[in-house]
Amino acid sequence: MAEMPVNAPPEAQVSAVLTQSEVKVTSGFRGVTISVYGAVFDPEGKPADVVVTLRGPDQPVRIARKVRIAGVWLNSRPVVFQGAPGYYHVSSSRTLNDLGRFAALRELGLGIDHLAIAAPAERRTETRYGIRDMVVSSLGSDYFDWRSAVVRLKAAGGLYAADEHGVRFVDKGLFRADIQLPAGAPTGRYQAQIVLFQDGQPVSIRERVLTVEKAGAERALYLFAHDRPWLYGLVSVIIALGAGWLASRLFRRS
Repeated sequence: MAEMPVNAPPEAQVSAVLTQSEVKVTSGFRGVTISVYGAVFDPEGKPADVVVTLRGPDQPVRIARKVRIAGVWLNSRPVVFQGAPGYYHVSSSRTLNDLGRFAALRELGLGIDHLAIAAPAERRTETRYGIRDMVVSSLGSDYFDWRSAVVRLKAAGGLYAADEHGVRFVDKGLFRADIQLPAGAPTGRYQAQIVLFQDGQPVSIRERVLTVEKAGAERALYLFAHDRPWLYGLVSVIIALGAGWLASRLFRRS
């Protein structure tokens, strides 16, 4: 085993904590702000930058493009992207391109431009309507246009965001970052990553976990629908029929 020289300076380290590790989603949920507090420990006092990311569970994204055929606007053949995070937010103390080298940012997937939004292998799936879904590996040079469309859709819904000055050093070595989790954020396990950069390279990484889950009646209904889908469907049909019958009776009386 290699030994550290006696006079070798200790490496810089970063430490961080989330203000909350669980978020309960109810019918009145309007979003929440997750704050990250941390500290940089560096005996040498070298200049440092911090990047904080919060990534939600991956979800497939299915999009289509409007095309004009014989004077009629129709949806093109749908494209399915795999590995796209359902939510992604990145905050940094400076512009990412200024604080980190391209290779390091790409390797860690830091920043929306470096997210690996792609399908693992080329395949086609026949749907019941005879429409085939393409995976992005078959798009060729059009891949970047389609990927940009995915990012725009997510950003418009408040699910993708970047704040180049979102990490603020409040005191010597102490920093804070505030991340807005919108009401439409998906439920599941979120991964928070705090990365310390020096001289363009990551020197220390910490990871924290955030859980977003439904609570109360919403959670009970969610579990019922996923654990007993057939019974859930049957109950839904019965409720719909009952509501229709009740509405018809009320209109007849009026």
